[in-house]
Amino acid sequence: MNTTPTILVLGATGSIGYAVADNLLARRIPITILVRDRAKAEALFPDQSTLTIIEGDVQDAALLNRISADKDVIFHGINYPYNKWFGNMDTATQKIIDAAEQNHATVILPGNVYNFGNTAEPIRENSTPNPCTRKGQLRVEIEAMLEQAATAGRCRVMNVRLPDFWGPNVLNEGIKPIFENALTGKALPWIVNADIPHQSVYTKDAAEIIVRLLLRDWSSRTQPTTTTAADKPYEVWNYGGTTVPSMRAWFEQITSLTGKPLKVQLYSRFIISVLGLFMPVLREVKEMLYLYENSILLDDQKVLALFPDFRPTPMKQALTETLTWFAKHAGKQTFVPAGATN
Repeated sequence: MNTTPTILVLGATGSIGYAVADNLLARRIPITILVRDRAKAEALFPDQSTLTIIEGDVQDAALLNRISADKDVIFHGINYPYNKWFGNMDTATQKIIDAAEQNHATVILPGNVYNFGNTAEPIRENSTPNPCTRKGQLRVEIEAMLEQAATAGRCRVMNVRLPDFWGPNVLNEGIKPIFENALTGKALPWIVNADIPHQSVYTKDAAEIIVRLLLRDWSSRTQPTTTTAADKPYEVWNYGGTTVPSMRAWFEQITSLTGKPLKVQLYSRFIISVLGLFMPVLREVKEMLYLYENSILLDDQKVLALFPDFRPTPMKQALTETLTWFAKHAGKQTFVPAGATN
């Protein structure tokens, strides 16, 4: 058996997939990525000798099976716009399970909080699902598919639940405008309420947790005489990142780095409803507004106890790295934090 696992990263040009792929490449661990746009992938991961890029679609079962046949780990970073979830997220997951079965691979899913609805209690790994949205119910069904496959011995599964994420290459319409607008002095957008605590995670920190869990799982497979929790065919881990006192306070931290005045633009339920008449993605956002009207929190004591040496990236550093990335990739400019000397 190999000393390092063979890894396929799906969704490597997306938010969390990019961070996971980048972390593995920084460790000089060879990975294969399946992408629909080779040029985009080459621009995100330039000059990587341990990277194999294959162009194609995860929905192409024959291709996915071929490139997964010898893989020990498959990272399931596939995501679609909200209005394309149904009929895509579920079918992609089933094809990933089928591909993983060939080599009894470990599938790593970056889960989320949608499964648990508007809960006032911190979400723990064993919390009972209670979705209050169609997309939450779909996430419950996707996790059930993976758990059933793992229990049946078809593959292994690690479900790493995360809150909202932000960082380099996070280009969803909830995060991208915040950092792009911060660089130009425009108002920072948010939904409904910017004055309650909100949990989110820097993607580099989430990737570090995921890769540590991946390597720990691999170690348990290559050293079968050692019995650990990683021997479970289906395991759930939460990582909550950071809970800020309010998004407005977080925005203040961002603008203190850009040197621009703080301006916040809130989108109300009414505005979201009106815009949803013309924008399919925003129409799907409407049922998720409870996430912005309430503080939904993951309890991550389990994973932090497992990795007591783990330290999240200091907020100022994480924000600076993210602003630097957006300045380079969106504005084609160099970012210098306010007050820094050249």
